[in-house]
Amino acid sequence: MLTNNLPNWARWIAMDEDGCWWCYEAEPQQHDRGWYENEVGRTQRLKLIRQTDWQHSLQKVPG
Repeated sequence: MLTNNLPNWARWIAMDEDGCWWCYEAEPQQHDRGWYENEVGRTQRLKLIRQTDWQHSLQKVPG
């Protein structure tokens, strides 16, 4: 599961169109091919897991 072993600051995860998952400190905004945090928090690339429907991949991290 992607929410295991996240940095302690991670509050959101989402996948870009290319299949790359990222974690975000602040809730990201969607753009034409992925997500961005608008320079208000930290981000970290997680891994590449090709899936469809990236536009609906945004998830709040539990806890």
